[in-house]
Amino acid sequence: MTIGSPGYSLLVGLASLAAGLFGGMLGMAAGIFIVPALTLGFGLDMRHAVGASLVSVIACSCGSAASAMENRLTNVRLAVLLEVGTTLGALSGVVLAGIFPESVLYLLFALILVISALQMLRRRNDSGGAPSDPWAIRLRLNSSYPDPVTRQEISYSVSRVWMGLLLMYGAGAVSSLLGIGSGVLKVPAMDSALRLPIKVSSATSNFMIGVTGAASAGLYYARGDVQFDVAAPVALGSILGAYLGAKILMRISNDRLRILFIGVLLVLAVKMAFTAIRGTHV
Repeated sequence: MTIGSPGYSLLVGLASLAAGLFGGMLGMAAGIFIVPALTLGFGLDMRHAVGASLVSVIACSCGSAASAMENRLTNVRLAVLLEVGTTLGALSGVVLAGIFPESVLYLLFALILVISALQMLRRRNDSGGAPSDPWAIRLRLNSSYPDPVTRQEISYSVSRVWMGLLLMYGAGAVSSLLGIGSGVLKVPAMDSALRLPIKVSSATSNFMIGVTGAASAGLYYARGDVQFDVAAPVALGSILGAYLGAKILMRISNDRLRILFIGVLLVLAVKMAFTAIRGTHV
């Protein structure tokens, strides 16, 4: 099958739907699944695969945003604040690019993922009822959301905002250095440092990755790295998958969502470690 043929577009759309489903449900960029699929499964070169994946990030964010915000899962005030840390970290990553060996960065990333998974596992039986801090009260970051699973209004407080900003800075720097979406680090940071419910972390992360993805996608489009015959089915599949993922997010229990996310973190950690050992790019 050739690029642009109906069969090729259909398969790419289905792969993107699956990636968007996970991305919309877990709050991470669907591109972390789409790039390997496009390069290994569909024979696309890395530049065009990354360009298409950035389109999928925007589509994934848009697809899940409507449902998540309708159900009051997304904490928009917190997302805007944390974007400051992520953006500054991404700019620092651009400056530091090339200083550290790529294999060392991948090993470091794998270690961070394992630590994040352990922290999330430790919080499995935690209700998230942590005391709020003065920043959260002053900036009105504390909120609540209706949980269809328990049929209750879940109130939550945002803790350690300063630590959340520092972790977002690190997430932005690492993602910029490795060219990987930072959603996989944002959710554990919000879960462990800010003590948010896992559903709120996922929905807020999805909102944030759309903002940063839009800026990056513009640069790739200007360089001619967005191939429309691939980007179109990727966008359609991702937005539908993300919409379905957001619907599942509302109906899945917090414990199951946390275990699923921990599993994804560990799989990605193994993948990053093998990448570092083989010395090849993701």
